[in-house]
Amino acid sequence: MGMTMGEKILARASGKDLVKPGEIITAKVDLCMSNDGTTHLNIDIFENQLKAEKVFDPEKVIFIVDHNVPSESAKTAQVHKKMRIFAQKHDIPFYEGTGVCHQIMIEDFVVPGQLVIAADSHTCSYGGLGAFGTGVGCTDFTSVMHTGEIWLMVPETLKFEIEGSFKAGVYARDLILKIIGDIGANGANYRIMEFGGPAVKKFTVDDRVVLCNMAVEAGAKTGLVEPDQTAIDYVEARGRHDMNLFTSDEDAVYEKTYQYNLDELEPMIAIPHCVDDVVGVTQIGDVKIDQGFIGSCNNGRIEELRAAAQILQGKKIDPYVKLLISPASKAVFLEALAEGLIDIFVESGAMVLNPNCSVCWGSCQGVIGEGETLISTGTRNFKGRAGHPNSSVYLASAATVAASALTGKITDPRGFVV
Repeated sequence: MGMTMGEKILARASGKDLVKPGEIITAKVDLCMSNDGTTHLNIDIFENQLKAEKVFDPEKVIFIVDHNVPSESAKTAQVHKKMRIFAQKHDIPFYEGTGVCHQIMIEDFVVPGQLVIAADSHTCSYGGLGAFGTGVGCTDFTSVMHTGEIWLMVPETLKFEIEGSFKAGVYARDLILKIIGDIGANGANYRIMEFGGPAVKKFTVDDRVVLCNMAVEAGAKTGLVEPDQTAIDYVEARGRHDMNLFTSDEDAVYEKTYQYNLDELEPMIAIPHCVDDVVGVTQIGDVKIDQGFIGSCNNGRIEELRAAAQILQGKKIDPYVKLLISPASKAVFLEALAEGLIDIFVESGAMVLNPNCSVCWGSCQGVIGEGETLISTGTRNFKGRAGHPNSSVYLASAATVAASALTGKITDPRGFVV
């Protein structure tokens, strides 16, 4: 019996020739990453309870400050200080103010075939490069940071076969919202979501990351796209050449297969307060907004910024709407600056923020007040996610957010693009 690519990655990590769904394995981790959301807790457990003296490999443990940066309080500043001191003591890579953790990992560390563990639920983003990334809690992460190993149950795999082509104004963000709306927030619980088919083979790395990043919102353990020349070119352009190009066998067993045709897809909206409560933009009705946000680990890369800039160029946002834009990393920010996108944003009336989790995280800059409505490219729209408990968050593509910021209400972006 053949294996899926996810099973092959876990077989390699556990030193086995074959693994099967439901099997418990002990796997060696290629990389582990933690951000300022929980790293202070990891450090406390590491030093005071494990009483450990060394991390398992200083080159494979990465700390990234991205959730509350710059620090908004003395308490947060203390958390960052603790991370900085620990990183210096153990000589591990430390990033502060450089971007959202998953974007930094994709730009600087991840290669196809790796097993990556991180203290953040959207670690599944790395499937866009063909790596098995998954998020864990503080105790599991601290153990990994100390031993370099973790036990896992091998998940079943769901296959998503994608065909067709995106129409103008429709993006990978709309596709993953459509999928989550169809299968539900528990539709892929502890499963691998493997995205493939003729359309995905033509997707950019950006599009692939958008799909895999949101897999956890359907309950998945991870999301994966088979690595090909597109993924190889991406990592080799960044100086990384040692990789394992696992693909699924023809006789691999999938728990279920889903079919999607991009020709039939329209811009999608997740309405408050559940990520799987999704409708097409043509069904949304008249929904006024107070704020738009473009950014996050899902939709803050250069391709999303280009889509937004195409819509905003030469126009002004509604005078009673705020539009906040946070590039996913310093590299993305500089690329947008070189292409003139930042000029377009500022001239349209948008506020451009430093690269960070920002409004998606909802505990720092750009939170919304009581009764306000946000349309966002963030990852979640739970009650109170972006500010006051009695506020509302709609999720959409960067193009839909940009079009909505111009009109002051949720708007179909297809009328603004060629």
